[in-house]
Amino acid sequence: MATYVNPGSAQAGAHGTIYREVSPEQQVVEQRLVDNVVASFDACQDPRLQELMISLVKHLHSFIREVRLTEEEWGTAIDFLTKAGHITDEARQEFILLSDTLGASMQTINVNNQAYEGATEATVFGPFFVEDSPAIELGGDLAFGAPGEPCWVEGTVTDTDGTPLAGARIEVWEADEDGLYDVQYEPGKRAGRAHLFSAADGGYRFWGLTPTPYPIPNDGPVGKMLDAVGRSPLRAGHLHFLVSHEGARTLVTHIFPEGDPIGCKDSVFGVKDSLIKRFERQPAGTPTPDGRVIDGTWSRVRFDIVLAPAGV
Repeated sequence: MATYVNPGSAQAGAHGTIYREVSPEQQVVEQRLVDNVVASFDACQDPRLQELMISLVKHLHSFIREVRLTEEEWGTAIDFLTKAGHITDEARQEFILLSDTLGASMQTINVNNQAYEGATEATVFGPFFVEDSPAIELGGDLAFGAPGEPCWVEGTVTDTDGTPLAGARIEVWEADEDGLYDVQYEPGKRAGRAHLFSAADGGYRFWGLTPTPYPIPNDGPVGKMLDAVGRSPLRAGHLHFLVSHEGARTLVTHIFPEGDPIGCKDSVFGVKDSLIKRFERQPAGTPTPDGRVIDGTWSRVRFDIVLAPAGV
C-alpha cells in the first residue's frame, strides 16, 4: 500500500494532515478522473478562466483525496452551501462571511494590495457596506442617532509622496454599541454610516462612535461552523473606511482600538498592527474640537490615510 500525499502540500506530515493508505490501483483511478476533468477545459477561449478552473479542480480533488472525503461529508457540505445561499439577501451576504472566517477574503486582499512605500494597509471589506450612504459635511456626525459613545475622528489623505489629496471620497461605516449595523435592523435604515470628502489640504474630520467588539452574524450556517470548530464569532472593534481618489488605488480598510480584548483573535483575521490606533477617551466635560456639547465621555482618534498610486 502506498501513502497518498497531496501534491499541493507544503510539507508532508504538516499540522492537521491525516494521511490514508491508498493502493496504487486506486491512485490510478483517482488521477485518471482528475486528468479527464482538467482536459475538459482544453477548448476554453479565455486563458485566465482556463487557468482558474484547472487550478481549482486540481486543488479541490487534492483536498478530497487527501482527507478521503466521505459521501456523507460531501452531502453535509452541499447542505451547508445551500443554507448559506438561502440566508443571503440584499442586506446579508453569508458567502462573504464564510470567505472572511476562512481567511480567504484577507488573503485575497493581501495578494491584490501589495505593500507600497508606506501606503495604508488594506483589510477586509465585510458584508455590510451599502452604496447609498448619506453625505455629511466635514465635522458632521455619521451616527444619525445610533447608540454609542461619541468619537471624534480626524486625519489627512495624502499620496505616498506626502501630497495632500483634496476631494478624496471617504466612505465610513460601523456597528453601534449593541454590535449591530443599520441594515441589520431594517433594510432602509441608515445610521452609523456616511460619506464625506477631504478638504483642500487633504484633511477630514467627523463624529462617529467609539468602536466596540461584536459578533459577526452567527445565527446561520457560518455561525454553526464556527461553533462546531470551537471558534469565537467575535470581531475586534473597528471602524470601516473606503477611500478613493482619481489616480490612486482605492483603499478598503479599518482602524482598531489599541488594547481591544479581541485583537489578533478577530474572527475574520482582519487586524494588522499598522491599523491599531489609540482611541483616547475624554472625561465628561472635556471641550470638544468643534464646540459640541456632550453629556458624558467621548473619545478621539487620528488616522492619517496614505493612498498608493493606481495600478500598483
